[in-house]
Amino acid sequence: MEMENYLPKTDNKRLEIIFEISNRYNRREITEEEAKEELLNKAGKIKPYEIALAEQQLKHIDDDECQKEDIQRMLNLFKGIMDTDRPDLDKNHPIMCYYRENDVIREIISSIEDLVQYPVIKNQWYEIYDKLDEIKKHFSRKQNQLYATLEKKGFDRPTTTMWTLDDFVRDEIKEARDLLDENQEEEFIKLQNTIIEDLKDLLQKEESVLYPTALSMLSGEDFKQMAEGDKEIGFAWIEVESSTNKQPEKEEKNLDSPFAKDLASLLSKYNIGSEKPEELDVATGKLSLEQINLIFKHLPVDLSYVDENELVRFYSDTKHRVFPRSKNVIGRNVKNCHPRASVHIVEEILKKFRSGEEDTVEFWINKEDVFIYIHYTAVRDEEGRFKGVLEMMQDASHIRKLEGSQTLLNWGGDSHKNVKKDEENTEISGNLSADTINENTKLKELFQQYPKLREEMEDIHPAFSKLKTPLARIMVQKADIKMMSKNTGMDLQELIAEIKKKISR
Repeated sequence: MEMENYLPKTDNKRLEIIFEISNRYNRREITEEEAKEELLNKAGKIKPYEIALAEQQLKHIDDDECQKEDIQRMLNLFKGIMDTDRPDLDKNHPIMCYYRENDVIREIISSIEDLVQYPVIKNQWYEIYDKLDEIKKHFSRKQNQLYATLEKKGFDRPTTTMWTLDDFVRDEIKEARDLLDENQEEEFIKLQNTIIEDLKDLLQKEESVLYPTALSMLSGEDFKQMAEGDKEIGFAWIEVESSTNKQPEKEEKNLDSPFAKDLASLLSKYNIGSEKPEELDVATGKLSLEQINLIFKHLPVDLSYVDENELVRFYSDTKHRVFPRSKNVIGRNVKNCHPRASVHIVEEILKKFRSGEEDTVEFWINKEDVFIYIHYTAVRDEEGRFKGVLEMMQDASHIRKLEGSQTLLNWGGDSHKNVKKDEENTEISGNLSADTINENTKLKELFQQYPKLREEMEDIHPAFSKLKTPLARIMVQKADIKMMSKNTGMDLQELIAEIKKKISR
């Protein structure tokens, strides 16, 4: 079947012009700039499916040539003269599901770009690669659903080429995971830039040609059948609703009246009409599971527990957490939670705690404006058997600055205010204004002169939420705007402009 039969009517003379210019460009007879100028003058704005037709009919290209390079050359040629706007579709449409997954892939790319600049902590990378492993579902749906449907309508050359690229990227991801497992950190880090570029390349090809062409070629019935098969294969990272299996909502009783609320409150107070939460025997009392979780959440310190098998079993999820944690570490070996350069310290602590030679050890980080205290305790049962390690961590910066005594109730938190005031009154070098800020401006100087800016940076980019953590005070000492632009991927001039807006208000 010819794919033209399933596309909107196209001017054959116009297509011949596109094919002829594309052929000469691919034979290196004309440069990209020359080809672009000819296309704009002779064909004007081009639709994505016209690119697909051009690629489908470029029969002169040998199969042994680098297909990845051929497609990329074509996309480079048509960049800026092709309509690539995202379609306005229901979020559960098969094509929109691919776009939604691509948005998650971009988030993963951003995570890799951020983490690659730091020493390797295996669990952090495992979290990223566990998430990235889901991309296999994305590929499987494309290859078995979308490609298959398009090929029935004559669109087979580009899909064959893209299938090869899918497999290529999939194998790269597996290779990187293997390097991480084998502790080949240098090779692993080197491969990340290649993976980033190939993922971006893949997204560009999908969104520039594949998805728009599918929308132009396939019917509503095609997509309906595709949706059924997509559900069987599954989706990567996203939730997809079924439009055919929605159950009618049950009629809810009206519990919004003042009388109903007062009655429910009274009954709850005396445990009438509702099940009493199960209480657990703790060492000195009884607590419900909810109460236990709330206690851990509100502790003024961070806790982590590693069991006797050296597996991370628990950490307290507090808002003031000193070091970031993720649920991905639960059940993993504690040695993978630290850079390789410090793993030997972890091993020594475990060895001495297990043997009974030592019971506690402490560390601290003492930098300008921040003091982090870390305490490890060997956990033993009543018979003295080793049951793991409890880590306690606290930002003790405020505590170290307390002087004298405070025995009277002070709801205003003046002691905190005084500390903040002292920090803000630190001598500032120079007089920063919106006109003088540039890429070399230090964040320390910015925050000293404009204290509210630290809180507002998250409005500029979500990654700046890290500036509110205790350890950020260490980073801020050396960081400048150029460094923050690089770390977040935000355009440097855009970042400077947004900061100027904030301080000018």
